[in-house]
Amino acid sequence: MERVPALDEPLKKSLGPATAKVMAEALDLHTVGDLLHHYPRRYAERGELTTLSDLPLDEHVTVVAQVADARVLTFNGSKGRGQRLEVTITDGSGRVQLVFFGKGVHKPHKDLLPGTRAMFAGKVSLFNRRLQLAHPSYELLRGDGEESADSVAGWAGALIPIYPATTKLESWKIAKAVDAVLPSAADAVDPLPPALREGRGLAELPDALRMIHRPRTKADVADARDRLKWDEAFVLQVALARRRHADTQLPAVPRRPAPDGILDAFDAKLPFTLTEGQTKVSREIFDDLATDHPMHRLLQGEVGSGKTMVALRAMLAVVDSGGQAAMLAPTEVLAQQHHRSVTEMMGELAEGGMLGGAERATKVVLLTGSMGTAARRQALLDLVTGEAGLVIGTHALIEDKVQFHDLGLVVVDEQHRFGVEQRDALRGKGKQPPHLLVMTATPIPRTVAMTVFGDLETSVLDQLPAGRSPIATHVVPAADKPHFLARAWERVREEVENGHQAYVVCPRIGDEEDQRKKAKASAEDEAEKRPPLAVLEVAEKLRTGPLAGLRIAVLHGRMHPDDKDDVMRRFAAGDLDVLVATTVIEVGVNVPNATAVVIMDADRFGVSQLHQLRGRVGRGSAAGLCLLVSEMPEASPARQRLNAVAGTLDGFELSRIDLEQRREGDVLGQAQSGVRSSLRVLTVIDDEEVIAAAREEATALVLDDPDLTAHPGLRTALEALLSKDREEFLEKG
Repeated sequence: MERVPALDEPLKKSLGPATAKVMAEALDLHTVGDLLHHYPRRYAERGELTTLSDLPLDEHVTVVAQVADARVLTFNGSKGRGQRLEVTITDGSGRVQLVFFGKGVHKPHKDLLPGTRAMFAGKVSLFNRRLQLAHPSYELLRGDGEESADSVAGWAGALIPIYPATTKLESWKIAKAVDAVLPSAADAVDPLPPALREGRGLAELPDALRMIHRPRTKADVADARDRLKWDEAFVLQVALARRRHADTQLPAVPRRPAPDGILDAFDAKLPFTLTEGQTKVSREIFDDLATDHPMHRLLQGEVGSGKTMVALRAMLAVVDSGGQAAMLAPTEVLAQQHHRSVTEMMGELAEGGMLGGAERATKVVLLTGSMGTAARRQALLDLVTGEAGLVIGTHALIEDKVQFHDLGLVVVDEQHRFGVEQRDALRGKGKQPPHLLVMTATPIPRTVAMTVFGDLETSVLDQLPAGRSPIATHVVPAADKPHFLARAWERVREEVENGHQAYVVCPRIGDEEDQRKKAKASAEDEAEKRPPLAVLEVAEKLRTGPLAGLRIAVLHGRMHPDDKDDVMRRFAAGDLDVLVATTVIEVGVNVPNATAVVIMDADRFGVSQLHQLRGRVGRGSAAGLCLLVSEMPEASPARQRLNAVAGTLDGFELSRIDLEQRREGDVLGQAQSGVRSSLRVLTVIDDEEVIAAAREEATALVLDDPDLTAHPGLRTALEALLSKDREEFLEKG
């Protein structure tokens, strides 16, 4: 089908090569359509003052404010005497300082007189513990000068659109570029079927684009956003509905556990009863496995809610039915850990073909990239002959050489760590499409699950097994109260004296590769912002300082796999007291005797990651302790984030906070293979009703017309919005 010429026109043609180049490099905008879908982040009203009180550190911002005072200071620098202009701007909620240096002081000194109102754009930095904008760009909003008069004429509308901008391209320059291409909005092809649009009272697409960029009133903005949210939700849900529909057309071998088989034998030897949640989720999975089209299920559960047990029982059910099951883990540490815990849980049932193995036993093999040739050859042989019913491995499972006798189920652990191609390659190893179970310990709000994993049915485990202990979490403000950090190390010693163990987590490794990256940072950055704490440095300081005499080892991703495994084995066996590690311990590592985790530079980690790391303790009968060490000031957003983690153990609540604090696109971009066309106006937390309604409408439409033959506009939108990469991503699932 022909694409829409007006919206597909390169920006070079409309805006000239120089502006188009900056748009492409800085904002990844290449066509008229891209620019029309680059919506204002918010709107400032003429004369309205924006909030300076909560500017985000290290982000590029655009603010409307008034100059309170300006002064030029002379200082002696390395190149002789220099000048610095300091301008204080205010908006009623707070004050921020602007700084200009050298020859750059003259024009702003003339323009920015007290009482002048302007738009300022720049990156928020911290100097002497105060927020500032260094060398911001600005556009005057009133005054007698010719330039100011032009500006006011340019911003004649009642609402000033403030666009997501960059250092190279300020909001007002983007606004002028939008003016140049806005007439093309008339040619936008509407993806929504007319009946749906009229039934829900939504504006037509060309009108919505005009209203979002140049609204006359706040009602215009609301109408435009309502309409554009529907576009985003509906087009994405149609893509997912088509994916689900295609899955129902695929054949699969039904897998039912045999009576008195290996699953029954396994259940009979369990030393505990399954939680209600585990029983319910297992039933959902077994029902899916018994159908003749492939299961596609997402199993999400709290840290330590027993997902591995549920997955293992599903795998054993498939072995019972004569098939094989593969579990894909993101790291060697985790693959080895899973292999160890599965063989321990199964006991003699994992010793198929061996002396002492049970009658209904099978073999459980491990396959990782670092295995020796002989062990690897044996594992491959066990898979191709069907001798091994279960295999646990890393991406090594995906290699061409790996052949299965009859692959019936693929379990993907920590789904967000895998590229779609990897998952797809493993699924392609079945004679018919195998069933798929995706697990994540990062709780996902329902709307995100519908939006990101909309092609998967969802099961939730939110109940912790009996015997899990509470975890106390505290923020340790290392800069404000250094004695708190000293006390943290005392607490670690106390845990070890009581026969327990501890983790210390750092954001960086601290070897030569790190040093090279560090050397690239400018001297100014070094003064302003120290590099993140490193495993090797912190371990050395602890060995010779507060934890002297304890048995300390390090664990990080660049160690040889055998060394990593050796350290984990020694820690699990209780031969080490303290493990200083990077986030390689984030998922799946299970040492019930570890009761304390100290997370250094905790503000450098995301909310979900902190929750995962905290989940490494409190896994036994003793209570857990998590200490979040940070040097960030108390009022900073980073500290508020840490306080949120300390305030609740509910992963679903934290995932909401995480989503509210991060840009939506980051959340979806990562999950949707990083394609640029992430959501722009749809917010998955606030727009639950729109997403749910769009899912219903999309499912009905696809059921009626899977190829969208009656909806050419929708087909065009799918191609344009989802792009080839993302279509492929959704096709592969």
